[in-house]
Amino acid sequence: MRFVTYARRREWTPMLGYGLFVGFMAVGYYYNVTFVQLGLLDLGTRLVGMTEEQVSLWMAALALLTLFVAVVSGVTMDRKAWSSDLLVKFRLLFGVVALQLVLTLVAPWIRTVPAFGAWILAGSVALGVGIPASFGLAIDLVPVEDRGYVSAAITALAYFTANVYPLDWQIEVFSAVMVTAMVPGVAALGVLASGRVGPVNRVVARLADQHDEFGVGRFCRGESGPVRTRSVAFWGPVVLMFGVFFVDSLGFLRIIETPSFVLNAWQSPEFSDHLAIGVVHVASALVAGVLYTNFERNWLFLWVFGLFSLTHLFYTTDVRTAAWFPQLAGGPASPLNSAVYAVAVSFYTTLNFALWPDLSTPETIGTHTAVGVGLAGWLATFLSTALALYFETAEVTLLSHLNVVNALALLLFTGLVVAIYLRRLISAARSTDPSSGVRR
Repeated sequence: MRFVTYARRREWTPMLGYGLFVGFMAVGYYYNVTFVQLGLLDLGTRLVGMTEEQVSLWMAALALLTLFVAVVSGVTMDRKAWSSDLLVKFRLLFGVVALQLVLTLVAPWIRTVPAFGAWILAGSVALGVGIPASFGLAIDLVPVEDRGYVSAAITALAYFTANVYPLDWQIEVFSAVMVTAMVPGVAALGVLASGRVGPVNRVVARLADQHDEFGVGRFCRGESGPVRTRSVAFWGPVVLMFGVFFVDSLGFLRIIETPSFVLNAWQSPEFSDHLAIGVVHVASALVAGVLYTNFERNWLFLWVFGLFSLTHLFYTTDVRTAAWFPQLAGGPASPLNSAVYAVAVSFYTTLNFALWPDLSTPETIGTHTAVGVGLAGWLATFLSTALALYFETAEVTLLSHLNVVNALALLLFTGLVVAIYLRRLISAARSTDPSSGVRR
């Protein structure tokens, strides 16, 4: 690890860069998986008085607007060369976090649908600008060879905190926690972005120079050169990550509606259950970091689809067992289900943090992260939410719903295996073709 080398040489400035990136991304991801995904649902249904279907439509609007703003922001950053200017990215993030702080403060006081809609509009702008600005920090702050481990640290920190605290999924609780974390964050970003503090300016200048060495991602350093936005090398991972988020969201939306699946897991009254899931997230994120660093990205995608298939096999087995043996129904599900689910989520989250910077250069990082995270993350979640609502309206049974999710995961797993095999077959054929000019 390059980090160990920096530590031995006592090079504090590059080490500070690691800390800044892990801190920004972990807090940002914690904000999305708690305040946005869970808190807004509670705000809309309990305080504003909308139905879950109405809130889901507003969440769909949030996803689409965020995708639009992210793509516009990312393309603009690349064209104006802001993607390779660390000070500009700090200033963009200062504006984003300051706006989110205000939105987080006022959210528990919203009581009307128009006010909720105005919050969604402003929140989309903040999230959309924040995606390319935050992911773009990787090319300035994190060496390519350490991105798997750094992504693992972000995943571990975000999911451990999200599972251990807070235990109540209410907007007031989420707001209090986030405001406490965001106030010092806004102050720190204000100092970094001001350009008026001499010692801080020297640190920022030192960190900004690092993109000359760190800027070209891992998958842009081969014989084929930088990954182009219109190439299969870019859109292949986008499609695969879209599938990962779609499968995860479609399954999880039904699981959290099933008391027997969550009362000894994510909504358990026992702190030990939350702590156990948090520890599983940490351990599996570290494993994912090692795998990402040492294997090709497709192998990690295979692990993710395989783990989701195994997870839903466990859940559907529980449902079938309860149907065949009614005397066993009513009890809590096996804790192994939520544990395997946590492993799958940590694996793909680690992959998501490292993948987009590694498919980019300083000239493409804004566009690639905006398209990758916006499409694969936000749009996939919106579409799976819409499908889950359709299943609910059509009164699709729990077993059928989870069977669909399991089938999708297995289909993606099998399709990826076939694609890898065919690619190697074609590569081997070309290497033995006399007309290719390569050895026989």
